[in-house]
Amino acid sequence: MRVSLTDRCNLRCTYCMPAEGLTWLPTDETLTDDEVVRVMRVAVERLGITRIRFTGGEPLLRPHLDRIIAGAASLRGAEGRPELALTTNGLGLDKKIDALAEAGLDRVNLSLDSLDPQRYARLTRRDRLPDVFASIDAVERVGLTPLKINAVIMRGVNEDDIVPLAQFCLERGYQLRFIEQMPLGPKGEWHRGDMVTAAEILAALESRFLLHALDEPRGSAPAELWGSRRTSDSRAVALG
Repeated sequence: MRVSLTDRCNLRCTYCMPAEGLTWLPTDETLTDDEVVRVMRVAVERLGITRIRFTGGEPLLRPHLDRIIAGAASLRGAEGRPELALTTNGLGLDKKIDALAEAGLDRVNLSLDSLDPQRYARLTRRDRLPDVFASIDAVERVGLTPLKINAVIMRGVNEDDIVPLAQFCLERGYQLRFIEQMPLGPKGEWHRGDMVTAAEILAALESRFLLHALDEPRGSAPAELWGSRRTSDSRAVALG
């Protein structure tokens, strides 16, 4: 179950929204903390939901996020307590991670489309890559692992990040997922021909790594990237 806690975001990613941002929903038109917990209680206790993912916008911008997570962690369904995950851009997570972990957060999905500071700034329209790395370190410090990294690859923008992102995650034991670009941005600015296909991403990875597909289908069991043609490293990173 995905729970969107806010439509607000502190980045202005080029594939997501215009540079000037959007008109946000008034606070009094969104669910209160108690209402959010009530919806989750129905989902867990009556509908059998076992996993909850908090999203946005950027969920870290939701006041009292730790209270909402604590409320979710207190729920019990037929299979016990639900697993709680957070999908975030990482800005400010390092300052909140201790409270969120204490509240009951189990794991983190972090969006990271480039490891290059200039390319990251162009993509997000914010020069905040060091803050993302600080949050990644914080997630490791509190032990909410394995960390999952989500990356959107766009033609003519960040194809050069495919291999570096894979190497970055491989070296640190993170799980990397390349996410298909969706038509979320301003009308008329999304074109299917600009999408980088799965086959193209795999081809880029095969130029650097040895790929081994699992027998099980995509889902809870992702593909795995094994080692490298140029090194003896044999650790693995999961690829969505």
